[in-house]
Amino acid sequence: MRSADDARASTTQRVENAAVAVAILVAVIVAGGPWWLLFALFLVFDLSAVGYLRGPRLGALTYNLVHSYVGPALIAVAYLVLAATGTSLTWLLLVGACWAFHVGVDRAVGYGLKLQDASHTHLGPIGPAKRAERSPGA
Repeated sequence: MRSADDARASTTQRVENAAVAVAILVAVIVAGGPWWLLFALFLVFDLSAVGYLRGPRLGALTYNLVHSYVGPALIAVAYLVLAATGTSLTWLLLVGACWAFHVGVDRAVGYGLKLQDASHTHLGPIGPAKRAERSPGA
């Protein structure tokens, strides 16, 4: 069973990630970008779970690589470097925004980075593991 401190930390992280997702949505709208693309591409990033077909270890690795803010941050840096040299690839920044939006929404609803299997995340258990935690006698 998780401690009250773990639950509070998880809630805090979920709220923070919801704020990130909302900020990205607002930024795309204010910039006049195609906000609907955030939703149209949303499930594309979940293709990273295909690694689970080869086992839980590879599945967690591929999932975690895509469900981290590192990728979107690297895309933002690449965009800024290109923009500083006179090449503006707005689509590149939009891909990074879509990716970061996905990570933010996933974490806001409780889908964190995977630990030993798909049901245990850094934000706590999900799915069957969460149900099992609620009813320890089962």
